[in-house]
Amino acid sequence: MPKILLIDDFHEYLHQSMQGKFEVIDCRDCTPSEVGSLLNLYQPEGLFVRSKVFIDKELMVASGGLKWIGRGGAGMDNIDEVSAKEMGIVCFNAGEANSDAVGEHTIVMLLGLLTRLPKANSEVKAGIWDREGNRGTELKGKTVGIVGYGNTGSAVAEKLRGFGVEILAYDKYKTGFGNQWVSEVSEAELLSKSDVISLHIPLTTETRNWINKNRLEQCKMGIYLLNLSRGMTVDLMAVEEAIESSRILGFAADVLPVEPPWKDLDENRKKTFERLMDLNHTIFSPHVGGWTVESYCKISVILFDKMLKLYDIDGNF
Repeated sequence: MPKILLIDDFHEYLHQSMQGKFEVIDCRDCTPSEVGSLLNLYQPEGLFVRSKVFIDKELMVASGGLKWIGRGGAGMDNIDEVSAKEMGIVCFNAGEANSDAVGEHTIVMLLGLLTRLPKANSEVKAGIWDREGNRGTELKGKTVGIVGYGNTGSAVAEKLRGFGVEILAYDKYKTGFGNQWVSEVSEAELLSKSDVISLHIPLTTETRNWINKNRLEQCKMGIYLLNLSRGMTVDLMAVEEAIESSRILGFAADVLPVEPPWKDLDENRKKTFERLMDLNHTIFSPHVGGWTVESYCKISVILFDKMLKLYDIDGNF
C-alpha cells in the first residue's frame, strides 16, 4: 500500500478514509525540526501538511520518492512549488473548503468596523453608555472592491449581494468573471472607486506588501480595508500612516505578517501592530476566518478526494 505521512492535525475523516487503502503514518504531534528526519526515515509516497513547516527542496530530497503533497487549507505559500515541479511532485490544496467560512468572516469584520460593535461591546461591559460615540455607518450604497476573485473572493461577493452595494473585483490572473452582481475592473479603477477594499490573494513575490503607501495614495479618502488573505500582503506601517491621515477609517485583519504578532522579530512592525491594536477602529482575529467546525471537516473530505484522483483503481500513482 502507498505510504502516506501526516505531519499536522486533520479531521478524523481523513484518517478513517485512508485506512485499508494506504499505509498511514500519523506524526501529527511532531515538531517542525523533526519533519526532515521523519521524511528520511519513512520515505513516504505522499505527504499531508497544513502550516507546521515550510516544505523546501531539502525536505523533498530527504523524503526520497515523494510523489505528492496535499496542503490542508488555501494557498501554497509554505511549499516550494518551483522545486516540487522540478522534481515532478504534484501539489494540491483544499482552497474550496473554507471559502464560505472566510466569506462569512469577512462580512462579520466589515460590519464590525462599520457598526463599531467591538468598541461598543467593550464599553457597555465596562459600564460606559456612549451612544453618540458608537454611532455606526451603513453598508448599503457603498462600493466594495474585492482584490482576488478566486474561491474566497467570489464567496465574499456572493454574500454581499443582499446588502445593496456595488461590487467591483480585480484579479490579475483571471478574466471574464463579471456578472449582474460583480463588475470586473482594473486595479486602478478598484483603488480609486472603492469605499471598502477586501484582500483575498495568495502570498507571492508579486503580492508581498500589495497594500503599500503607493496604492493607498491611489485610494479615495475614508476607506475601510480588510485583509483575510495573508499577513505579508499588507504593509502595516503604510496602514498606520493612512489611518493617521484619515485615508483609512477602519482596518480589520484576520492575518498578520508574523503569527502570533508578539513573536515578530521586526521591532518596527511589532510596534506598529501594538499602536494599531490600541485604536478603536481596528479589529483583529487570530487567523480563524477559514477555521470553522464545518471547514475543518470539508478540508479533509476535499483532500482525500483529490488524493484518490491521483491513483488508478489498483492503487497505482
